Amino acid sequence: MSTKTIRVGIIGAGTNTTQMHIPGLQALAGVEVVGVCNRSHESSQRVTKEFGIPKVYDHWNDVIEDPDTNAIVVGTWPYMHCRATLAALAANKHVMTEARMAMNAQEARAMRDAAQAKPQCVVQIVPSPMTLHVDRTIQRLIAEGYLGEILVIEGHQRASFLDRNALLTWRQDFDLSGFNVLALGIYYEAILRWVGEATLVLARGKTFVKNRRDADGILRAVRVPEHVDVTADMACGAQMHLQESAVTALLQGGGLYLFGSDGVLRFHGEKLYGARKGEDDLRELEIPAKDKGGWRVEEEFVRAIRGEEVITHTPFEVGVKYMEFTEAVARSMATGSAVALPLE
Repeated sequence: MSTKTIRVGIIGAGTNTTQMHIPGLQALAGVEVVGVCNRSHESSQRVTKEFGIPKVYDHWNDVIEDPDTNAIVVGTWPYMHCRATLAALAANKHVMTEARMAMNAQEARAMRDAAQAKPQCVVQIVPSPMTLHVDRTIQRLIAEGYLGEILVIEGHQRASFLDRNALLTWRQDFDLSGFNVLALGIYYEAILRWVGEATLVLARGKTFVKNRRDADGILRAVRVPEHVDVTADMACGAQMHLQESAVTALLQGGGLYLFGSDGVLRFHGEKLYGARKGEDDLRELEIPAKDKGGWRVEEEFVRAIRGEEVITHTPFEVGVKYMEFTEAVARSMATGSAVALPLE
């Protein structure tokens, strides 16, 4: 077990970094956040002042080259994840990168391969968070036969009315997000934890507003769908349908469903519901305290660096799977054909 102080440099200080990562790291003994590089010198200064962090960096590579850092948090949008991760690993520094692992499967594989070549470095992707408290319960119920044979997986979430005048966000900007569509990869990561991966993907998508102005007032093409329907064959034998949308206002009955030969599970609104064959309706299921998970991303990263545990939420190998899935969705939308997984 290493007793060396973990000295963290921050590349990208958006909402999740300032609300979760920096406070989470600063709360841990033997951890120091030494500096920040955000999109501007001024925004970096605001963050360092708020959290009492000593250094402001003017370029992201300065964070990695600084001999005072031995771990790097990449809190940027997806377009920087691969570049920053590869540079940090080349400098023999541990890396935690924000969710939406990369822009595409090629970048994700490059990150995985670089990490495998540096086994002394701990790497982690910030996990899909919304099911952390129910994952172990769902896994246990499946293992105990609550569902019987898993037949169908269904997912759809309530959104809002289409706003034709809203500015282009980074999630809609292909140059910043790549093949990531809304929260598609995040929900697929949760499904990976429960039942495993897809083997064949067929998708249709729609962009309703073809052009939007960005924050600088420049009219830009919108290349990321605002609504997508995905059907998939699963390795476990089930068929899956996932709908991700920015326009399904007032949708009723959303959530993630697992339909089995002997039972049904539904995750919705942070609660888990279930029913067995012969029951008339779903009822809320208790999440035992011993099974209830939660956010411990920063703690897991630090403990893994110290050799006290291994990364489970989320290793790069899992990130490659969800990036291959999101790219398969994009390829299927572009060609109208089904795409097999894993990608060639």
